[in-house]
Amino acid sequence: MSTTETAPPGARTEASKGVRIADWADGRLGIYHFRFLVRKVFPDHWTFMFGEIALYSFIMLLLTGFWLTMFFDPSMTETVYEGSYAPLHGIHMSRAYESTIEITFDVRGGLLIRQLHHWSALVMIGALCIHTLRHFLTGSFRKPREANWLIGFTLLVLVTLEGFVGYSLPDDLLSGTGLRIAEGVTLAIPLVGTYLTMFLFGGEYPGHDVIGRFYSFHILLLPGIILALVTVHLILVFYHKHTQFRGPARTEQNVVGQPLMPHYTAKAGGFFFLVTGLLALLAGIAQINPVWRYGPYRADQISQGSQPDWYMGFLEGALRAMPAWEFVLPGGYTVNMGVLLPAVVLPTVMMAVIALWPFLEAWVTGDTREHHLLDRPRDHPTRTAFGIAFVSLYLVLFFGGANDVLAERFHLSLNGITWAVRIGVFVVPALTYVITKRICLALQRRERDKLLHGRETGRIRRLPHGEFVEVHEPLDRWHQYTLLAREDYKPLPVPEAEHNGVPNPRFRKEMLRYKLSRWLYGGQIPKPTPQELEHAALEHGDHSPNGHVAIGAQRSAEGRESDQALN
Repeated sequence: MSTTETAPPGARTEASKGVRIADWADGRLGIYHFRFLVRKVFPDHWTFMFGEIALYSFIMLLLTGFWLTMFFDPSMTETVYEGSYAPLHGIHMSRAYESTIEITFDVRGGLLIRQLHHWSALVMIGALCIHTLRHFLTGSFRKPREANWLIGFTLLVLVTLEGFVGYSLPDDLLSGTGLRIAEGVTLAIPLVGTYLTMFLFGGEYPGHDVIGRFYSFHILLLPGIILALVTVHLILVFYHKHTQFRGPARTEQNVVGQPLMPHYTAKAGGFFFLVTGLLALLAGIAQINPVWRYGPYRADQISQGSQPDWYMGFLEGALRAMPAWEFVLPGGYTVNMGVLLPAVVLPTVMMAVIALWPFLEAWVTGDTREHHLLDRPRDHPTRTAFGIAFVSLYLVLFFGGANDVLAERFHLSLNGITWAVRIGVFVVPALTYVITKRICLALQRRERDKLLHGRETGRIRRLPHGEFVEVHEPLDRWHQYTLLAREDYKPLPVPEAEHNGVPNPRFRKEMLRYKLSRWLYGGQIPKPTPQELEHAALEHGDHSPNGHVAIGAQRSAEGRESDQALN
């Protein structure tokens, strides 16, 4: 007979109101099935914060952009300014420029919101660039994240285009000059350039529709696409478990970190306020884009030292460095290579290399495994050197876009700077590639030496025969395991020209892959073998348990790699 008694009806407690609301929502939305999201684990590393900075800056862009939309008039109707800013009194200008001046001087908080919007755009694009570079250097673009890499790359391109379109809306002298350059670049595209120009500008430049059309792109089309892609991007981040750097207890099958609730949410919320506070501080103390000083756009005026926003600097530098080459095709069609090569072909090639790199690397190496552990940049010297060389090319072109400013400030020859940029486009990336790869290999060699001989302690000991040596001590278990967990990348085997007397029909293709894999993986410093580690420990008289921990870590890492190969 059971001794359990049922409580009388009067003693029963009813569910709380919050529980009843949750049950009601679960019956209609199934919210209880999303409990796994609450325990979603996020690893901790400072390099992961750049994506968050970009996301929080985007939120600020949406908020400030909505506010500015209520006061900005995207009209090119000509008017005469009679507002509160006296230096512009009596000057003919478009209604778009006039409304920008009114927001700046007549709307309470208008200048702060304008500058907050502009700084948020600059910071977002910068954070996205560093975020993309981090993914490239650590190899997080590999299977199964190739699609998310393409989405992130598309976001970077769209955000850059969105920034340029928004930068052009005030119709001031500086932004109008940028629009004039954009019109020339569009016209330089063979076959379709004229039609694209008519579509964007609504007629001969400057036309009467460009600001209205760009305004629609800026507040509706591009933000909608960006918001949709950001949503898909974050969904895929949740779907594919988060990447993490190698270390103890970290494998391809798990994630070590903190759960979404409450730890990561609290940290992310605090970081959001830090980012927005810094943006507000920049907007309050650092002047940017003072359109009232430039004046309204006029096609017959331009000032020395005009510079676009930093993300368009490389395009400006490429245009300034390129000689004025052109040729005429039969039929009288002129091809302007001085604009087509630097402003159309070069950016297209650069974007294609970035977008297709995951697929090129997978094809060269034949690697079809899933990768959830990240490489350190030094672990992949060729990829790192290529990425840094790409950045150096961007910086050379960026400084080339400021050749007039550099010439004025440092009292240099403008032509000399231009020729330095032309030569540097070919020389600087090559030197950067070689130096970066040698640094990565040197770091690998130093880590190998640390594993075999321990780290330097700075203590000097005199041996019985009079020799002075520095005392080394073994690395701790964490660092030993982390260094030994590095994956040794090896080139593909040499293909056979024929097998059993039968020619290999794919020999040329396989030989190309072999040569590319040697370029990508060749020359790496191998990890110490267990025998080398054991010999080094005995040679230095280290018989403590810690002296042989690296051997066990090496063997466990090799076992894990062999298991992955079997799977």
